[in-house]
Amino acid sequence: MKTQFIELTGKTLLDVVNEGEIDFKQLHDAGVVGDSILRINPHGEIELRCKSKWMLVGGLIGSFEERLTELTGLDWAE
Repeated sequence: MKTQFIELTGKTLLDVVNEGEIDFKQLHDAGVVGDSILRINPHGEIELRCKSKWMLVGGLIGSFEERLTELTGLDWAE
């Protein structure tokens, strides 16, 4: 089974997360900005789209799945 993801921008990620769910300094240090392209898998791992690869930059904790699908309007996809 392939891993599924939901893609979103850095700005949308800020709308999805609640306080304490993520280390914002870690994301900032990794280069995440408002128009960054990110993807999150069902385990909460956040990856940043770089020029030629995806880079793991952090992870979400807690119940983020419903907020993520509601705010993005997307379902999990391979």
